[in-house]
Amino acid sequence: MVVYTASLIISLFLLCSPALGGQQRQLCLKCHPSHYAGRGSCVACHRGNPNAERMNVAHYRMIAGRFAAFTLGDVPVVKEGNRLMDHYACRRCHVSGRRGNRLATPLDTLIDEKTPEEIAEAIRVPAQGMPNFRFAEKSIVAVVNAIFAGGKNAGVTQGNRPLLVHFDAEPKGQENVFTRKCGTCHRALTEKLGLLGSGDIGPNLSGLLSSHYPKTFKAGEAWTEDRLKRWLENPRKVRPQAQMLPVQLKAGEFRELVDLLLVKHGDGK
Repeated sequence: MVVYTASLIISLFLLCSPALGGQQRQLCLKCHPSHYAGRGSCVACHRGNPNAERMNVAHYRMIAGRFAAFTLGDVPVVKEGNRLMDHYACRRCHVSGRRGNRLATPLDTLIDEKTPEEIAEAIRVPAQGMPNFRFAEKSIVAVVNAIFAGGKNAGVTQGNRPLLVHFDAEPKGQENVFTRKCGTCHRALTEKLGLLGSGDIGPNLSGLLSSHYPKTFKAGEAWTEDRLKRWLENPRKVRPQAQMLPVQLKAGEFRELVDLLLVKHGDGK
């Protein structure tokens, strides 16, 4: 009888185990109304632990509703987030949806390491070297949804990790051509030396010579080595209203500058 009872209990446990196809408990519904029931369990959209009664356990790594729109497919908020990411060229430094430069944290892996709220806060208060886009809250929500949408099926491999990034101040006496000629007005995150420059007067030049930098040379044209050289020689020949002064560089200095701005690890590779 004892053996029979024990066997029955074990059988019931196995039948109810979600891992073996059993029915998963939905204790979330004790506090939250049901919605999108056809999509399955609460964790399909919100993560968390539906088997827990303690709030801190049930809400562990939970995705709040405003950040969970990406689970519904290519909805308007995700489209807007992708538009903003393209317009502000987030992929000049980050990999998202397996596309982008590996100059900073890959956003595809970030979604498994940080909560949406933490990612949103990183946009509001950017790290050293990251531009402050001053997004409205609605735009931040859209971008976070786009980041989660891009990383949802991207996978996580060691190859997606960023290269070594230096954020410390450059040692005196070892200044490079970017620091000497460009750094008072611009900043750039580079593969070789990490963050360079200290200026915010001019645009951030991270990934300038990559396919993910905005096509701002002239009339929608992308930046290339030749176009960069022409620009530095006389910006007003390219754009008559340009405020930047010509920058005199020796051949060796220009080559050094190009080597710093080139990105060899692009599109997640």
